[in-house]
Amino acid sequence: MTGRTGPETLTFGGQIAPEEVAALAARGVRAIICNRPDGEEPGQPPFAAIAAEAARHRIATCHIPVRPGAETEDDARAFAAALREMPGPVFAFCRSGGRARKLAAMAAQRPDGTERTPS
Repeated sequence: MTGRTGPETLTFGGQIAPEEVAALAARGVRAIICNRPDGEEPGQPPFAAIAAEAARHRIATCHIPVRPGAETEDDARAFAAALREMPGPVFAFCRSGGRARKLAAMAAQRPDGTERTPS
């Protein structure tokens, strides 16, 4: 698990395993957003296993699966909504952290989740 800091209440990283959730809890993480589709690569733990372990540590979870390079405005709205609704600090992950970071940047352009208006 590698964590890279974004805004103070949001960190990013690559794929985590269920047994790494306890370390996130010890760091004070209160919510996890997974941006990785289940079955993206062999050996990847399913989101349900991570969510089950997170529940044992009273960590909220949200699954917003996005294929690499296929991030959409709907995904960004869902990410923004998750950030609004979930307790912080939040740890967001995918395979490398790149998709999670991109969705956070897209969501920051529209923090309330509303549509952009043409200029």
